[in-house]
This record gives sequence, structure tokens and C-alpha cells, in this order.
Amino acid sequence: MRVSVDSDRCCSSGMCVWTAPDIFDQSETDGTVVLLLPEPPARLRDPARKAAADCPCRAITITGDEGAG
Repeated sequence: MRVSVDSDRCCSSGMCVWTAPDIFDQSETDGTVVLLLPEPPARLRDPARKAAADCPCRAITITGDEGAG
């Protein structure tokens, strides 16, 4: 699994940080998403999927996710 973010699409809601704080953070400057872990380990893949699904701006993309249910 590979996670990528589009900070231009980010609306700074913070849902990603709330859902997966090991993977995402927010910029102190403008609150936009900061990707901490582009290739999360297996134990963080479900939170990454949930963060992508819950992002109101669809700023998170997951690719190479063969393990998705």
C-alpha cells in the first residue's frame, strides 16, 4: 500500500490526523495535511483506508492496496 496526499485539495478538516495520527499530521502554517508515512505497515493500513474514505476533500489517495476488503 502506498498513501499520497494532495495538499492543494486539503480543506484542513483534520479528520486524517484524528483517524490515523501515525500516518498524518497537519501543517502548523495552514493546517493542511502532512504525510508522515507514505508506506504504512500492515497494522496501520486499516486506519489509512478509513482516513482516505473519511476525507471530506478527497485529498488522500491509496494505491497498491491488494489487501483491501
